[in-house]
Amino acid sequence: MTCLLLAVPAAAHEGEHDHVVQVQADEMYRPTAMPDRIVLCWNNDPRTTQAVNWRTSQEVSKGLAEIAVAEAGPGFPEKARQVVATTEALTTDINKAHFHSVSFTDLTPGTRYAYRVGDGTNWSEWFQFSTADDSPQPFSFIYFGDAQNNVRSMWSRVIREAHRDLPKAAFFLHAGDLINRAEKDAEWGEWFGSGGWLNAMIPSVAVPGNHEQAKAEDGQRRLSHHWRPSFTFPENGPEGLEESCYTMVYQNLRIIALNSNERQAEQAAWLETVLQKNDSQWVACTFHHPIFSTGKDRDNPELRDLWKPLFDKYKVDIVLQGHDHTYGRTGFAVPDTIANVPTGVQAFEQRHGTVYVVSVSGPKMYNNNRLPFMKRLAEDTQLYQLIHIDGASLRFEARTAIGELYDAFELKKQPGQTNQLIELEPEVSENLREPAIEKS
Repeated sequence: MTCLLLAVPAAAHEGEHDHVVQVQADEMYRPTAMPDRIVLCWNNDPRTTQAVNWRTSQEVSKGLAEIAVAEAGPGFPEKARQVVATTEALTTDINKAHFHSVSFTDLTPGTRYAYRVGDGTNWSEWFQFSTADDSPQPFSFIYFGDAQNNVRSMWSRVIREAHRDLPKAAFFLHAGDLINRAEKDAEWGEWFGSGGWLNAMIPSVAVPGNHEQAKAEDGQRRLSHHWRPSFTFPENGPEGLEESCYTMVYQNLRIIALNSNERQAEQAAWLETVLQKNDSQWVACTFHHPIFSTGKDRDNPELRDLWKPLFDKYKVDIVLQGHDHTYGRTGFAVPDTIANVPTGVQAFEQRHGTVYVVSVSGPKMYNNNRLPFMKRLAEDTQLYQLIHIDGASLRFEARTAIGELYDAFELKKQPGQTNQLIELEPEVSENLREPAIEKS
């Protein structure tokens, strides 16, 4: 008998990968004729309209979208209508691309639609979305604080875990600092890649953070060149702040999105006009820099002096913020200033009925300021928030990246009175660092 001995390569040990070439950003995020970075937004009434944005290579000079009422069977594409996109070019630090946008109009409230985007030859898959109901129905949405850093490796799990908890969310709300470096196309690629097909099924509502600001030629800060080509938001804010300061209504919720990076006083005048005219049952304001900062040695007194009196006057229900890479949530008893704040919560007697939340969804973490009037605090914890609205009730849940209930409360409308605030029991203890020992 003849035995053949075959040489078998030894298993490679960790670190022995010299033959593997690292994929470079310009290759990984290179645009092609196939649509990518598909994201749903709104720039008008969510009951009857839906906007969609996407990206291709420059060879696609004419973008197209097709839409039809979704059906259980496969015959719906035969009934689809086609819409021509608005297309604009964007030169980034690593490529040149075309960004396309379409606004579907004349839709029927409370209806599920299927759509796809492409150029007539190369098409995306068919995605689905639902328009808002004509009369208020129970709905929920997901709120994220800063994603910002290591978005592909560390934030992706958060948005996906949030979707597992709330697969039929009405929309995502992002309170700024989606990425870290405003004009780095690869970081935008990471953000869109982390959301993936979810972005094409669940609309996004977003405001810019300071990391969506880039330095202009004159040294001043300006909004990233990526912002407006990537999203389609309302243009009903102050002139010059289109798509970064705006308002919209989803059923019985008015959303007021503010750009806290610039022209704060001008936005205050606009904000008061919006609040004066508001007839929605609930009001949520969102912006990046907190009214009450949870980050140590970070405060925004000028912003607080401008905007908080309006929140007080018009009894805004909830304010959703980011920026400080910690978690903090107030009750109703809050001060007008945090300078020389006394320890006892009894010092804060104002009851305007506004809850302020600061949260972080990405992995970058700061020390918490530990303001005494905060009802719940966190450090070193990636979080997402589920907000449920059902008529006169709002339920808020902050959950960790592994789904634990970290903080929760309910607000209930009381005609002619301040909301009722009901604190709910979390599943886990507060996660706070050991206090630093100061040297004498």
